[in-house]
Amino acid sequence: MKKQRFFALLIFLFFVLLTTTNQRISSSPDILQENIEIPPSQSEKELTEMQDVFEEYNQWLSGEIEKSGTIGAAVAITYKDQIAFIKCFGTRKSGSSEPVDEHTVFRLASVSKPVTGVLTGILAQENILDFDECVIESLPGFRLNSLVNTQNLTIKNLLSHTTGLVPHAYDDLVEGHVPFSTIYERLRMAGISAEPGKMYGYQNVMFSLLDTILAVKTSKNYSQLVKEKLFERVGMHDASTDFESFKNNPNKAYPHWGNGSRNTLPLNDRYYNTAPAAGVNASVSDMAHFLLALLNENNPLLKDDIQEAIFQPQVVSPLSRGYFKYWENVGRKNYGLGWRIVDYKSRKVAYHGGYVHGYKAEIALCKQEDIGIVYLTNSPNSVASQSIPEFFNRFFNYKENKTILAETEPISEELQKIQGS
Repeated sequence: MKKQRFFALLIFLFFVLLTTTNQRISSSPDILQENIEIPPSQSEKELTEMQDVFEEYNQWLSGEIEKSGTIGAAVAITYKDQIAFIKCFGTRKSGSSEPVDEHTVFRLASVSKPVTGVLTGILAQENILDFDECVIESLPGFRLNSLVNTQNLTIKNLLSHTTGLVPHAYDDLVEGHVPFSTIYERLRMAGISAEPGKMYGYQNVMFSLLDTILAVKTSKNYSQLVKEKLFERVGMHDASTDFESFKNNPNKAYPHWGNGSRNTLPLNDRYYNTAPAAGVNASVSDMAHFLLALLNENNPLLKDDIQEAIFQPQVVSPLSRGYFKYWENVGRKNYGLGWRIVDYKSRKVAYHGGYVHGYKAEIALCKQEDIGIVYLTNSPNSVASQSIPEFFNRFFNYKENKTILAETEPISEELQKIQGS
């Protein structure tokens, strides 16, 4: 009897030990995976191969920033679904020891327009607006100094600078802090140079008419909608669209003169009354996430047809030679919806620059190569203008050389076989 009890106890202990061991294994995945190597993704492999490109660009940029006396700057490069390179330079203010970091906020100036273009794409997906709808459908009392322009002006015309108004209409009033509602009433007297859709004429006031349209359509203003539909959705946690938010942010970059001057300028609130065109504030982290959202193929922010509409050239945009001074043999220059569309080195590049007293911003992406770059600075000198073409020249050369090598390798292998025989 004692032997039977003893064996029964042994069997019981065996099952207890077996159960406990299984539970430990199942609850500790690290035990099972500690010797398993997870292969890098294709994009991770490509990023490793591109390190020389990033390092060369980093050396060039660091040198130029030092030579130019730039006070502060930040750059980010995204590739497919990853932030491939991000670096901050200098300080937020001349004479200060507070460094620029990934969350230091800069003014984007006209780089606000690409942000607004993407917001309208989101709203089009949600059937809140249609690019081809006429402005007077939302604003029946809207009037221009031409019946044809009044009746036929569309949202697409606003976003592509093809309203027909003379370029920069009423920018002087914007800079004079005249309320947008007052400027709106004066639009009926603005000069007309063409019918809608016929001619490029850069605008801040007409571009920002979108704010009034959205308020009528949604009972929310531009600032509320861009925060809800874009900033919060893609992780732009430092971004804002008003002067008070910028002024009260302890981690902001102060404006300076360009060309090596260390004179700090006072903060100014110009162009916040045209927020969709020039009133967005953001950090380099914000803009990196903005680019990621546009380049992420697995979880795209915009549907293919909407993205195609935004980046579809709408009008040829004749610009002075100096505008693309640092780009090598730029091809056709057009404007889409909130973005300049540039033919560069056999690729279509979506680009925009922005300047407001003491700040400069540059952004570009090439969907064909899944690459994007943004540069922000509080010292608006020539380094900003060079930042994007310098990187693209290096990156595109790398891609082209890689393609040539891939095409010649099979031939080399075949030659080796022939020589071996």
